[in-house]
Amino acid sequence: MLSRLGRLLLDFSRVKRGWTVAAEEGDVAGLQAYADELRDTFMRMQSSAADLNAQAQSITVTEKSRDGLVSATVGVRGDLIRLDIDPRVYRRPDARGLADTITDTIQRASVKAVDALVELFEPIVPPEQLRAHLDGDLDTVLEQLAGQMTGEDRPRER
Repeated sequence: MLSRLGRLLLDFSRVKRGWTVAAEEGDVAGLQAYADELRDTFMRMQSSAADLNAQAQSITVTEKSRDGLVSATVGVRGDLIRLDIDPRVYRRPDARGLADTITDTIQRASVKAVDALVELFEPIVPPEQLRAHLDGDLDTVLEQLAGQMTGEDRPRER
């Protein structure tokens, strides 16, 4: 699937280069051909969107605790799907320690789920841009949009 998206993006970049040449030469027919190719590329990308969405929604990650006594499976949004606790935890009754272990295991699984989602969309969305959206980092999102509009597409230093 990723290679198919990669080919679509490659097609799009070729079409974009063709448009630049046509625009510089004032070629109306070339601009029309560019518009047609752009529409076709968009339609192919749109038809791939359902498959990509299905792949994204099916992401699950299972993570084991450092001591191996807790296993947590989360979905793409970090929602807990399954929690397994080894009966050996009852040998040393420590409710706070168990709670911390469960929380840590779920958080690590959630981070890996986001990483898998970012990797899936990497061919069409820059990773830092998708992470900013997923993290709800409005400042970075707005900065990225402003940079794209002004042509200054540089990542922000932190």
